[in-house]
Amino acid sequence: MTTPEKKVKEKVVKFLKEYGKDIYYFFPATGGYGRSGVPDIVGCYKGMFFAIECKAGNNTTTKLQDFEIKRINESGGVAWVVNESNVDSVKVALESLLTRPRRGA
Repeated sequence: MTTPEKKVKEKVVKFLKEYGKDIYYFFPATGGYGRSGVPDIVGCYKGMFFAIECKAGNNTTTKLQDFEIKRINESGGVAWVVNESNVDSVKVALESLLTRPRRGA
């Protein structure tokens, strides 16, 4: 059975695959040896770090997820939350990475 959140993840991955070799991404392990609160998908697009937290419907992020997203954004990466209503934001956000000034450059 495919959950609504899994459907969102599948749509995001479909967008990411369109970028071919220009993009690297993975689903980090959580619990046990992983780090809780890390977004569902993390990656790099043309040298810029990104992270995407996928939610379904009206589900919201936890305080720990909010903390991790905030830390990524403060560190110069880009992290955001995607659901069914804004899944198209993946393309827009990735393209906006290319116009951001790089830290330390």
